[in-house]
Amino acid sequence: MATTQLNEETFKELIFNYDTHQDWAYKGALPAIIDFYADWCGPCKMVAPILEELSDEYASKINIYKIDTEAQLELAQVFGIQSIPSFLFIDANGKPMMQAGAFPKSSFKKIIEEYLINPPQENAE
Repeated sequence: MATTQLNEETFKELIFNYDTHQDWAYKGALPAIIDFYADWCGPCKMVAPILEELSDEYASKINIYKIDTEAQLELAQVFGIQSIPSFLFIDANGKPMMQAGAFPKSSFKKIIEEYLINPPQENAE
């Protein structure tokens, strides 16, 4: 499975419809990584093949999406993207975490294993 390109419409359909909901409510069944990138961005180009490899390695465990910040200005604004690449990680419980910067494959794998697939349990009071 390859990474999936999202636009405003598919984002609202698959991830979260910010027009109808104020509070975050992830629609997906699997944890996800959303890569906010631009074609001219060097670090984005370095990360792209890593995300493709991870998409294959974790095919039935996570979804990996890409959003071109140049083409999808509204999505970039909604998420306050100021530097690229930026990643929105969504764990198995649907909890989002935004992180800017390019990471090596080992860092992505650690985030996938420790945060996305097996999210830390919230302490029940």
